[in-house]
Amino acid sequence: MPERIHGRGAQSGATSTRFDLPSREVDGDWRDYVESLAKEHGGPPVKLRTTVTQERPKSILTFNQSPDVPFDRSVNAYRGCEHGCVYCFARPTHAYHDLSPGLDFETKLFAKPEAAQLLRKTLAKKGYQPRPIALGTNTDPYQPIERTYRITRQLLEVCLEARHPVTITTKSDRVLMDADLLEEMAREKLVAVSISVTSLDPVLSGKLEPRCAAPAKRLAALGKLVERGVPVHCSLSPIIPAITDEFIEGTIARVAELGVRSVGWIPLRLPHEVAPLFREWLAVHYPERAGKVMSIVREMRGGRDNDPNFHSRMNPQGVWADLIRSRFNLACKKAGIGKARFELDCSRFRAPEVGGQLRLL
Repeated sequence: MPERIHGRGAQSGATSTRFDLPSREVDGDWRDYVESLAKEHGGPPVKLRTTVTQERPKSILTFNQSPDVPFDRSVNAYRGCEHGCVYCFARPTHAYHDLSPGLDFETKLFAKPEAAQLLRKTLAKKGYQPRPIALGTNTDPYQPIERTYRITRQLLEVCLEARHPVTITTKSDRVLMDADLLEEMAREKLVAVSISVTSLDPVLSGKLEPRCAAPAKRLAALGKLVERGVPVHCSLSPIIPAITDEFIEGTIARVAELGVRSVGWIPLRLPHEVAPLFREWLAVHYPERAGKVMSIVREMRGGRDNDPNFHSRMNPQGVWADLIRSRFNLACKKAGIGKARFELDCSRFRAPEVGGQLRLL
């Protein structure tokens, strides 16, 4: 059984071989020596530290043509995510940079401090056609380092100035740091916020997504946003069979009490390096049910750990998928809740100022 790494989701830092990059291993002798020094001097075990590198890309707005997502453009202020959700589908993006989709993804982060300026220039380009920008589609815009960098807030300020609609996806109650902006944008029909609540058990959450806000805090954030008139959606994502599916009915009932009128779910996805990382996590935390979990996952994915195909990747099939779908729909019916369609207003978009110069009228 692998040794548990406390405070992190991934249990190893193995590098990827998909891009034929050189592999790296932690020197066991050096690691043992450092740990022995800590024990000798009565100190705590050596902890992995989070580092942040500033990245200066030439563009910030990413476009996609995927039929499986309800947006065609997105902005990610950060690369990597300290939340450490072991199931995160974005982990493989670190492999492209010769970094581990495991521990590197949640400890070696990249921030884009010029994101707002780049977005301003993009929106000011002649011929730009506005459609809602999705924030937090790859990594969480309100992960812990947002408290220091405040890049997400700067992006929202640009969008408010330009009257450009945005959607936000997060697992953090730090979204409330920008409640003033969100309330103002909501009055203009410029924003909708989705908060993911994976379970109602803080102990399970601490294992599954170790540096996310506790479930109770996420629920509280949903309620406070509702009170401020901000359109909110609760995502029960991902639903992991035999791990988090027991919370389907309870979560839907709870968010309905808070005034949330939109919920949805996404099944567990295990693309590329995420599958072995998740298997390793199961071996550490739930060895007694690891076989059952993966058996159900494969049954829903046509006998594979993951289905990468458009349309079907978000739409699992089989008996277990039908059971989860039926339970979800019945719970929504009992709670009087559904999946709302938020109509954001693109009609009043105005190109923002660039370089302090006034727009030509």
